[in-house]
Amino acid sequence: MRMLFKIKDFAFTHPEADAFISLDHQLTYGELWQKSDQVAKFILNQNISTWSPIMVYGHMEPEMLVSFLGSVKSGHAYIPIDLSIPLERIERISKASQAEIIVNVSGKPLEIQNSAIQMITMDKIQAFPTDSDEIDPSNWVSEDENFYIIYTSGSTGNPKGVQISANNLQSFVDWMAEDFPIQGGLRFINQAPFSFDLSVMDLYPCLATGGSLFAITKEMIAKPKMLFEALKKSNTQVWTSTPSFVQMCLMDPSFNQELLPEVMVFLFCGEILPFQVARQLLERFPKAKVYNTYGPTETTVAITFVEITKEIVNQYSPLPVGRAKKDTKLLLLNENGQEVPEGEKGEIIVVGPSVSKGYLGQPELTEKSFYTINGEQAYRTGDEGEMVKDLLFYKGRIDFQIKLHGYRMELEEIEQHIANSQYVKTAVVIPVYKGEKIEYLTAAIVPAEHEFDKEYQLTGAIKKELGHKLPAYMVPKKFEYYHELPMTPNGKVDRKRIKEKVLL
Repeated sequence: MRMLFKIKDFAFTHPEADAFISLDHQLTYGELWQKSDQVAKFILNQNISTWSPIMVYGHMEPEMLVSFLGSVKSGHAYIPIDLSIPLERIERISKASQAEIIVNVSGKPLEIQNSAIQMITMDKIQAFPTDSDEIDPSNWVSEDENFYIIYTSGSTGNPKGVQISANNLQSFVDWMAEDFPIQGGLRFINQAPFSFDLSVMDLYPCLATGGSLFAITKEMIAKPKMLFEALKKSNTQVWTSTPSFVQMCLMDPSFNQELLPEVMVFLFCGEILPFQVARQLLERFPKAKVYNTYGPTETTVAITFVEITKEIVNQYSPLPVGRAKKDTKLLLLNENGQEVPEGEKGEIIVVGPSVSKGYLGQPELTEKSFYTINGEQAYRTGDEGEMVKDLLFYKGRIDFQIKLHGYRMELEEIEQHIANSQYVKTAVVIPVYKGEKIEYLTAAIVPAEHEFDKEYQLTGAIKKELGHKLPAYMVPKKFEYYHELPMTPNGKVDRKRIKEKVLL
């Protein structure tokens, strides 16, 4: 794979250059390459199935990168698992993926109920006797083999494993290096957890161009003073984040060119970029370029882009998500599968080499969303879009899948877990918008019999149960209780009327 060879070349020509930096850790390119070789040798000696992915558990430790590269050098895809993911969900992922190894780099205990999986720490890998020989590139993941698998929210209540191949990732990295001003060993910010595919937008374009990755941890995000002190020291040149994160930073007037004097590029993906956020960035960072992008996890991070200039801001609201990258086609289809004319809305279909082969071990779900057009892989996004003067505008979801603060989730999955609570008869989750963006989720619930006197006590009990099953970002912010939920004439829950109730 060309990208791995580029990282290798840089590791040999610039071994002392920083690959990864956080407040208390640093990792050079030489160390990254040598340590990932050691991980690969360990995995190759474990006699695991050739197709078996490697789960990697941690947060923003440099050993996450080491384990990712070590996995693919040994011929195995990796599955990133962040510390924020609940134990029950990790167990479901381990069984669904049929992974045989978890590399735990967090330094914290992880005990899952799956006897078929080995729990490996970096200490065990480092103690493993190895020779000084390099891993033969013939062992590396290549072409249509899975490079990584990211688990996203699924409507059945179980997460879906999106398979991204070496070819998919190479298409993405080539595009980033060609069409964005990110070449030349720049300092990238890493805000998204590695289990969120937005992290790929900074991780591999950074390593493939000899850049340095500066990590923003959960602890820093929770403490704005610590965050801004870190940003000031970061020498950030390429900013990659969700719009929500930069919107939070913009609340502080000191978030400007003086704080980040070297920043050259802002890259946004994961959710809608609000008009006001773009306008503020252009005012506060006059030396930087701002790019809006769009793409589901299934199409390898992003497949459209547009530079958000003052002219674009003055001309459009909401903002466009741009034009497709050169090797990719966009189709907008109506309910009959016919292309819609310019200015009309249709489902966004993505066709090209960065489209995933589908969901790991779920052929029926794969068949629903993936197909081929003239021999090229295509994906039905479930997103609605509109083309205006060759610019794509995102118009929302066709189904019940949403993005909140950059995280993609299925409302039906959240509803299923709430409905499984001992305190709930039935539940519907409603996204509450502020302008063009989802602000939070509200759960409308018909409660089962319970012993609580106050609604806040019931809410606390339900949230406690959900905390064992869902990441915190998927738990609704508000809970409202009703004796019954309205139904449509055909016997389905009337979401429109429920939404009206919630917004009263």
